[in-house]
Amino acid sequence: MKKKERDIFDRIMDVKIFSVFQPLYNKYKEILLYLFFGGLSFVVSIGSYALFERVFGWEPLIANLFSWILAVVFAYITNRIWVFDNAADGLKGVFREVVSFFGGRVFTLIVEEIILYIGITVLGCNSIATKTVGQIIVIILNYFISKIIVFKADEQ
Repeated sequence: MKKKERDIFDRIMDVKIFSVFQPLYNKYKEILLYLFFGGLSFVVSIGSYALFERVFGWEPLIANLFSWILAVVFAYITNRIWVFDNAADGLKGVFREVVSFFGGRVFTLIVEEIILYIGITVLGCNSIATKTVGQIIVIILNYFISKIIVFKADEQ
């Protein structure tokens, strides 16, 4: 088993001012990084949704689909590089990982589209507020899908 190289976040935590947080970081690194990058994915999703829906005037469900594409690509890259230590190796492993990652995200896209449809069309709620609620639910679901299905350690 090869030793994992220390990433930028490990090096940031080595800075003396952050040393008090080192035990917490070591214990909860995966969750903390998932929340950090999940927050950035949230910004990508909400920001691009607002751009598509408010500025370009796209229908909410279409705007959501395109914001989803941007956010999922961002999330896959950041989750693979920084969040989950046991990312797949080799073409076959990476292919399985990509398919399961995007498959899980398609599931949560459907969940979010239902939330948007009900919130905006049926209940008449504000689209950005509805999108925000949907994103919170989706981020939680995506963590469990990624942890349990996508970036799990390969059974050998």
